[in-house]
Amino acid sequence: MADATKQIKQDHRVADFRAFNRFYTRQLGFLQQHYLNSPYTLTEGRIIYELANRAETEVAELRRYLDLDAGYLSRVLDRFGRQGLITRERSSADRRRQLVRLTAKGRAAFRTLDRRARQDLAALLDERSDEQQRRLVEAMSAIRTVLGEPLDRRRVEIRDAGLADHGWVLERHAHLYADQEGWGEGFVALVAGIITEYLNDHDPEREKTWISELDGERAGAVYCVRKSDDVAQLRLLFVESWARGLGIGSGLVDECIRFARAKGYKRMILWTNSSLHSARRIYDAVGFEQTNEEPHPAFPDGTVGQELWLDL
Repeated sequence: MADATKQIKQDHRVADFRAFNRFYTRQLGFLQQHYLNSPYTLTEGRIIYELANRAETEVAELRRYLDLDAGYLSRVLDRFGRQGLITRERSSADRRRQLVRLTAKGRAAFRTLDRRARQDLAALLDERSDEQQRRLVEAMSAIRTVLGEPLDRRRVEIRDAGLADHGWVLERHAHLYADQEGWGEGFVALVAGIITEYLNDHDPEREKTWISELDGERAGAVYCVRKSDDVAQLRLLFVESWARGLGIGSGLVDECIRFARAKGYKRMILWTNSSLHSARRIYDAVGFEQTNEEPHPAFPDGTVGQELWLDL
């Protein structure tokens, strides 16, 4: 019975995946014979894009990266050569390697394709609300993450938090730390209280929250709140497990420290837990020093809360 249920669920997911592919390719015009009303197919347009974003490209590397048949790629490059879009030459370092570059005409073709793509997608996004655009971009980024695109090829940005982000911070704390640390309702209630207090009574001049995004998908957050006139408190730092190793946590902590210094705070305090080793390495690296530790009812036995201070 369990195997049958699993198979039914899998069949439904495969059908959903295929339905999305059919919708997406039609919505963005990928079924048309020519890409963006140009003389090129979708694959040819992608080849031009890759060549435009590299000073020079080894043909074998381009084939591997795009997972193209060697014969097909060779025919496309031959045609591009006859059209004056590319030049090809043997590498001076290894005569077995062939290098390809776009010509001035090829770069002009790329600029035309790039401009049309931007215009079409901008028009598509303009028809949606800001929240719909955010959901769309996050969903696309999540697909890239789940299907295994290397994260180091993606753009990390830190932005000010919006009102809706605070609910997301609470939700992700509940999921992340329940899954990884086994922290339960007491911890979720603690985080909810911190966020509620911040929203009810925060000073926008001396307190702030930041969200880190990876190509538009939210990947982490941190709060800087007023403890006293001279002391700022760093709170609720977290990074999604799938986005770790890219310096996101360090970037958020640095942003928090810069803000506190700019606002005239003299010291910064934070509380962490002895089981959060990755976070502790970030704090140690910027100079936080532990001054106290004690058990906390929100955390399980065998761990302790740790108080750390930093002179600003």
